[in-house]
Amino acid sequence: MNNLVGDVSSSARVLPDLEGEKLFIARAEGPYVWDDTGRRYVDTALGFGAVLVGHSAPEVVANAASALQSGVAPSFAHVREHRAASALAACTGDLTKVMFTNSGSEAVHLACRAARAYTGKPVIAKLAAGFDGWFDEVSLGNVATQDALFADGDRPVRDRTTLLRFNDVSDLERLFEERDDIAGILYEPMLANAGCLLPAPGYLAQLERVARQHGALSICDEVLMGFRLHCGLTSHLWGLKPDLATVGKAIGTGVPVAAVVGRPEVIAPFEDGRASRGGTYSGNPVACAALTSTLALLGAQDYDVLVARGDDLRRFIVATFKACGMRLQTSGYGNVFSIWPSERPPATYDRAAGEVDQRFSTELHLALRRHGVLVMPSAFGRLYLSFAHSDDVVEEMKRAFAAAAVQMAAEFAEH
Repeated sequence: MNNLVGDVSSSARVLPDLEGEKLFIARAEGPYVWDDTGRRYVDTALGFGAVLVGHSAPEVVANAASALQSGVAPSFAHVREHRAASALAACTGDLTKVMFTNSGSEAVHLACRAARAYTGKPVIAKLAAGFDGWFDEVSLGNVATQDALFADGDRPVRDRTTLLRFNDVSDLERLFEERDDIAGILYEPMLANAGCLLPAPGYLAQLERVARQHGALSICDEVLMGFRLHCGLTSHLWGLKPDLATVGKAIGTGVPVAAVVGRPEVIAPFEDGRASRGGTYSGNPVACAALTSTLALLGAQDYDVLVARGDDLRRFIVATFKACGMRLQTSGYGNVFSIWPSERPPATYDRAAGEVDQRFSTELHLALRRHGVLVMPSAFGRLYLSFAHSDDVVEEMKRAFAAAAVQMAAEFAEH
């Protein structure tokens, strides 16, 4: 009897069978994973973005192992926690106060609590089709739900959460005409889980301005995009000034760790007793050890080289499929991007939802898997590159994509 519900603990891990065989990963190192039969694959899921320096980075493993050996649950303040908070705050500008959690979903939940406590207002507005975790309130309007496709002029609401249309300034302004109880706007620098949809020029700056004018906080959910384009917040790289930000994934190299970072006055309710927080495992020694090691590694990396390497791969993929008679485009950045079976990438979620092709995404996954590359099978999936994906590894990926393009062109021509 299989006791594990749905074969996995998170539905995002479900993969289609390949010729009747299921895939189970046995180990991972650098840019590769190995299945339980010993076959090696180039990994482009990378812990859904959590692995940026490569799997099982020796420095991270050694530091986490040391923490594991010295006690993982000290209950009280421990020596690694302040060190980890200082390392993170050194990368987050004026967001100098840190609260650790165990997951991105928890971090978003805590950031929303912070906004409500600071403003005294109850409602959080989030961008439709953004993924800000799976807790009930903020799951409203998640990608691939019907709520995310609300018509212009409508406004879905669930409890203390409402929605905004991505890249729609008039909808943003209309929100504050409709209600005066908005504590904060929750946004991502890029709607990664919706297929790496980029904000229109000036859109996020306008979002921050309008929020500030109406006494609402801007909460940048950087669980996925934080530390992705430089060793810090993507919002700061773009000249934005959020009041709060959430980070996770890439800061721990796969070890569960996330955090809320904020301006001191915004976080003050947690220090003066107006707001509460908890978490037995929050800021635990292993998580703190992994974070400090990871940030030290990321601070020494050349992000420009990594993004350029990925952009070269993106151009190769588009050109290779075009040569086989298949239209295809990509959206995002060199180290995190999505593939679209269309002439151009979508700019809005309405267009994205109309252009996704699950058959194409599944067949691409299977074709690449046959040739030793693992990609997400979701129609809104992403490909990640880590700093362990060297030029040689990218060349390996190119060979797999070239073979997949030939195979897929033949299969789709038959239908």
